[in-house]
Amino acid sequence: MNRTAAVASLLVFVGSSWGEAPKPAVTDLAWLAGCWEGGSPESRYEEQWMTPSGQTMLGMSRTVAGEKTVAFEFLRIHQEADGIYYTSIPSGQTQASFKLVKVEEGHVVFENPDHDFPQRIIYRLEKDGVLMATIEGNSKGALKQVDFPMKREECD
Repeated sequence: MNRTAAVASLLVFVGSSWGEAPKPAVTDLAWLAGCWEGGSPESRYEEQWMTPSGQTMLGMSRTVAGEKTVAFEFLRIHQEADGIYYTSIPSGQTQASFKLVKVEEGHVVFENPDHDFPQRIIYRLEKDGVLMATIEGNSKGALKQVDFPMKREECD
């Protein structure tokens, strides 16, 4: 290979490496790990996430009203060949998966436009340390948004 061809090959290789943004990894969501709690004295919700390992984060949540669990959910954030997904199995319903569409420091958005409600699941860590979990999308023809503000708690 002559010198001109070698330089051209090197420039193509370097140019393609520079132009590619790093792909998100499950470890980019490590800030979500831990125990979170919110709600009111009448009804509280809790969410717990394990630290990332094996390209997966496992989580669970429950809502307690009075002395009774009224809702629960098993959660998984996982790496697949075509991206990162948030998979939920809520209170005995069919599981649903939402693909990662946005990730920034302390902010992540998962989306599934074909799901009934919600179509988007958003986690945002506020400057005051509050974790804002939001579900949103169309419900019966109207845009609906439900926020779940939570504070970090000690895990039992």
